[in-house]
Amino acid sequence: MSEGFSVDQMQIGQSASMSKTVTEADIILFAGITGDFNPAHIDEEYAKNSMFKGRIAHGMLSAGFISATLAMKLPGPGCIYLNQSMKFKAPVRIGDTVTATVTVTDINIDKKIVKLDTICSVGDTKVLVGDCAMMKP
Repeated sequence: MSEGFSVDQMQIGQSASMSKTVTEADIILFAGITGDFNPAHIDEEYAKNSMFKGRIAHGMLSAGFISATLAMKLPGPGCIYLNQSMKFKAPVRIGDTVTATVTVTDINIDKKIVKLDTICSVGDTKVLVGDCAMMKP
């Protein structure tokens, strides 16, 4: 497994992405793992009458794709998540392919801390936007 990038190897503007198509199983497993059985996610009859007119994936599932991109791509294995802010902009549905993209915005070499913009999108639609800080010891 790759060790990813050390802080002194990263550059402002550097980015990485990962994509995942959301499945029925992803939503059911996420509900089971977290205990979040909100009917907006698991009950089609309920969800049809919601503002979304159908089931949607948990927002934190998309946030998990950001975590995966950080851990596996940039900065990569061994990084430590320090904080994350995010805003959910649009729903994700079963069958949607979510692309998580992280982009370096600031590097503190002395503290080994990197700040990144974080975006999840489905096609041209941003479904989650935010930023985070990571430590890469």
